[in-house]
Amino acid sequence: MKLRWALVTGATAGIGYAIAENLAKRSINLYITGRRKDRLDKMREHFQKEYGIVVQELNYDIQSFEESEKALSDIQELDILVNNAGLALGTEKFDEGHVNDWDQMIDTNVKGLLYTTRLLMPAIKHKKGYIINLGSVAGRYVYPGGAVYNASKFAVRAISEGLRMDLLGTGIRVTNIEQGMVETEFSVVRFKDDKEKADQVYQGLKPLTAEDIAQTVMWCIDQPKHVNVQELVIYPTDQASVYHVHRQ
Repeated sequence: MKLRWALVTGATAGIGYAIAENLAKRSINLYITGRRKDRLDKMREHFQKEYGIVVQELNYDIQSFEESEKALSDIQELDILVNNAGLALGTEKFDEGHVNDWDQMIDTNVKGLLYTTRLLMPAIKHKKGYIINLGSVAGRYVYPGGAVYNASKFAVRAISEGLRMDLLGTGIRVTNIEQGMVETEFSVVRFKDDKEKADQVYQGLKPLTAEDIAQTVMWCIDQPKHVNVQELVIYPTDQASVYHVHRQ
């Protein structure tokens, strides 16, 4: 069956953008979400002109159930949902952490994923579609200064496993992609626009790129319908774990 529609959350940069563009290259029509309307506008114009697809912009705050419900209510059929929207904020130890940062991570990484998936479930069930969650190796191993971000990604892992159980028999596939170090805006956001500090995260090594993760997602999609890649952990060669990184 030809895939017709995919929705990518947090599509305006990094991994989300790369996944959206790879789907567009396959002539899959797109719903793209994000809070930066100027970037959504540019994506829509570029993808429609370059790839001849239909692109629908959904400009709203994924942290709000009310905004999510309003934005997603008209979607009736969906082949692929990519829950990509997420962020990390700060590296302070727990006793020095900022509650506002915690709220934003939980509201985006966990609640946003829950709201989106629940609201779109009828459309996904209609097409026996595919749910792809962008987790992290931070959802497998905890590190100092990351407790709340880690908790949010552990939640993504738990939700992914629970979804597979609850959707068993529907034909819907669920994959959790758990990536290591990927050079995107992630660290810039985490360090609150301190570009110098963000660049130091990747200094002396070759990290993964957004395109690497997008190609990984495409590989999962390409598997036969009876094959479900439940979890896929991907590191750069220069990283062996969250603690072990080789730098020149």
